[in-house]
Amino acid sequence: MSAVMTSSLPSGVAVPRSALGPKGWTALMAAVITVVILAPVLNLLVPTDSVFHLSDYTLSLIGKIMCYAICALAMDLIWGYTGILSLGHGLFFALGGYAMGMYLMRQIGRDGSYGADIPDFMVFLDWKEVPWHWTLSDFFIGQMALVVLVPGLIAFVFGYFAFRSRIKGVYFSIITQAMTYAAMLLFFRNETGFGGNNGFTDFKRILDIPIAQPSTRMVLFVLTGLTLIGFFLMARWLVNTKFGRVLQAIRDAENRVMFCGYNPLAYKLGIWTLSAVMCGIAGALYVPQVGIINPSEMSAAAGIEMAIWTAVGGRATLIGPIIGAFFVNGAKSWFTVAFPEFWLYFLGALFIAVTLFLPDGIVGGVKKLLNKKTEVKA
Repeated sequence: MSAVMTSSLPSGVAVPRSALGPKGWTALMAAVITVVILAPVLNLLVPTDSVFHLSDYTLSLIGKIMCYAICALAMDLIWGYTGILSLGHGLFFALGGYAMGMYLMRQIGRDGSYGADIPDFMVFLDWKEVPWHWTLSDFFIGQMALVVLVPGLIAFVFGYFAFRSRIKGVYFSIITQAMTYAAMLLFFRNETGFGGNNGFTDFKRILDIPIAQPSTRMVLFVLTGLTLIGFFLMARWLVNTKFGRVLQAIRDAENRVMFCGYNPLAYKLGIWTLSAVMCGIAGALYVPQVGIINPSEMSAAAGIEMAIWTAVGGRATLIGPIIGAFFVNGAKSWFTVAFPEFWLYFLGALFIAVTLFLPDGIVGGVKKLLNKKTEVKA
């Protein structure tokens, strides 16, 4: 319970924070250079027939996986550092995506199939005007505010009642999954105004700029990469503050934290809401790059996969979930092309193998291997 003892220090005592170190800063700068300089050069300037050319498909795939990595990082904060397993973060990801999708649908204007001022699916349903919850959909700033506010508010309200009732463990996981499933059923209904089972697609522009042109896609890619890096730095700072140390203490022994005079509700609610907002932002970055958003993003499998990315990479490591997201989704992309009928079996086998042989994930396994080599040399 060293975390609790550290958290019990007087408010004037500084809480030690770990630095990235020379290797960490070098890796961080390499990531920034790759996202901001290397990827744009390889995609936009290198000829398409060159072996060094980064194709539009690969660029889109990496951008999508970076959005998933943000979700995995959010999952690590709530599960790895606080001990709360959520299977409902797919809801927050989808809500952010739908908020962005609503704006993109309004950007289509009269270029839709029906040449109307309202989205095509509304014309098909014989609607005459957009519903009230589309009021801000013409305004980029307003919709971006909803990307943060809607997932954050829903997470706050749900978390307040769940944590106040001291629901935890498998019960909390089941409730989060049930909440996500209920939302998915709601979004499938045409009368809710979210496109039904087809969702939103056929986007044309963003900020009146053609969304399909290479420069626009590159800007979205760079923004996604910088957002991921920024969230990683924020998360690393957060877990080494007094707030983060209390979270880890709650994970290890919540009753003893209460005995020390802390109310876990505020800490759990804070990190739960933050992780939901991170997923919402990831969803908003995901939609214009992938070109579609529908209720399948709220499926039970979506929340479970986020947990798998985190477990495979290594919980409570921050970098591990990012590695896990890239590893699992990169493998998924290859397997679904080479062996589409065996993908789900591979995913299940991977999770079982990690649980049995790498309980600390890829990052934990590498650390143990390096420690063993150090011990042998010593």
